[in-house]
Amino acid sequence: MSVRADTAAPKPLRADAERNRRRIVDAARELFASRGIDITLDDVAAHAKVGVGTVYRRFSCKEELIDGVFEQRLEDMLITAQDALKVDDAWDGLVLFLEGLCESISADRGLNDVVMGTDEGCSGIARVRERLDPYIEKIVARARDAGKLRPDVELNDFFPIVGMVGAASDFTCSVEPSNWRRYFTILLDGLRAESRGDSVLPGRAFTSGEIETAKTAMHRRRR
Repeated sequence: MSVRADTAAPKPLRADAERNRRRIVDAARELFASRGIDITLDDVAAHAKVGVGTVYRRFSCKEELIDGVFEQRLEDMLITAQDALKVDDAWDGLVLFLEGLCESISADRGLNDVVMGTDEGCSGIARVRERLDPYIEKIVARARDAGKLRPDVELNDFFPIVGMVGAASDFTCSVEPSNWRRYFTILLDGLRAESRGDSVLPGRAFTSGEIETAKTAMHRRRR
């Protein structure tokens, strides 16, 4: 019995084509980690030692390549968030998630750009973020409801907080890559309810719309 063309399974990539695709993804992952997402497909081709046309046959634009490299990284982040909600102590769960996130972005500038940026053109990343965001909201709310997180800290405060750790990591990496943990600990002490004293946070948490405006502005500066 013949198989109809419209129901046949897609043909797998030839072995040489699959090797090229893997070289491209590996090269992109290395460049993203060291330089952030502000690179070109030409840069990736040169690093992978393949022709530019080969890259464009596999990935029509940089956003498609970003999706291919970082979708799984966000899936890993989702697993960490799920594990954080299983920790009995709400503060320890919050720290587990934040530390895992900050450790990941300190080792990968591209991941920091993705976490702090928009999902424009990256449908896979956007889908994972939609699943991840409710878990982060629960992690923060649980710590606040337990009286461990200072009550005037809101969910959207964590975007600039994570950005601060990313900036500290970027600043210290050439001397001591792990020194971001010093500034992470300082930030944690500022988040604890019992360490707040009589201080009142100046300013305000941004709205979700304002967070997107800030992320879009950063995204444009990097492109």
